[in-house]
Amino acid sequence: MTESKKRKFHPPEFKAKVGLEALGGMKTVNQIAQEYGVHPVQVGQWKREIQAQAKSLFEGKRGPQPVSAESAPDRLYGEIGRLKMELDWLKKKSGISLP
Repeated sequence: MTESKKRKFHPPEFKAKVGLEALGGMKTVNQIAQEYGVHPVQVGQWKREIQAQAKSLFEGKRGPQPVSAESAPDRLYGEIGRLKMELDWLKKKSGISLP
């Protein structure tokens, strides 16, 4: 007698649209839920998820990248080797014999 309800699948674009509208604050969560045919709790969850992940949108875009402690010695030894090779090449080309 009872029909099993199938879960609705909402694509990410739909979730983003509803969540952003909830963030806008022009309508209440209940009005948005009724308009799009979803539960108000779901609208609130999508809104909170957008707020939580908004920070990650702007991370790592610009600015100096943090240098890890493991790569610092390798990078420095590489730089020393490159400079030593350049110095040796300059000494050879200029004909100067420096210690």
